[in-house]
Amino acid sequence: MQLRFATSLTSAQYVSQQAWRDASLDRCPAHPAGGCGFKRNGTYERTEPPGARVPRWYCPSGHTTFSLLADCLAAKLPGSLAELEQVLSAVEQAPSLEAAADKLRPDILLPGRLRWVRRRVILARVALGALIALSPSRLGGCEPTLRSVRSRLQSEWVLPSLRELGEEQLPALPPPLGFGRRDRAQGRRQHDSGPRAPPAKG
Repeated sequence: MQLRFATSLTSAQYVSQQAWRDASLDRCPAHPAGGCGFKRNGTYERTEPPGARVPRWYCPSGHTTFSLLADCLAAKLPGSLAELEQVLSAVEQAPSLEAAADKLRPDILLPGRLRWVRRRVILARVALGALIALSPSRLGGCEPTLRSVRSRLQSEWVLPSLRELGEEQLPALPPPLGFGRRDRAQGRRQHDSGPRAPPAKG
């Protein structure tokens, strides 16, 4: 299970300071009264940003691990929330998705760069839409775009601010903001499985 590690550090600062060493969980989230053998269980490495590690703990009674993800890092997606925000900004400012993809990922062929950009845009916009719906007092009337939410929050970096704003909803929010299931964000993009095959005769 993933939990929020509240920090104002950028991803570069998080790595250079090895800030995961400062993260702490005083008690087991599943057994706050104790007695479950809750203990620190090392770290695991992120592919991006290079050198980043995520601290985790283990509850023997519940056979469950808990990890603390820093606010600067995207959930279930490589890289930082700031990098993801730059992708979304480029898409919103570009005349087309293809134009944004050409600028963002010139190192790969067009089909690959479109998949790379589209995946991030879909995940982020679904997460934005979910948080807007869950926070009507702060975000009511906003569109699921950076431009709209940034105008409301008056924040330089929207996505880290939204993770803080939606802290109570993080277990249900889809990634890259929240720690819920990814298929909630991608479900509408799944291919149709097609008609069922006719039953075999005999």
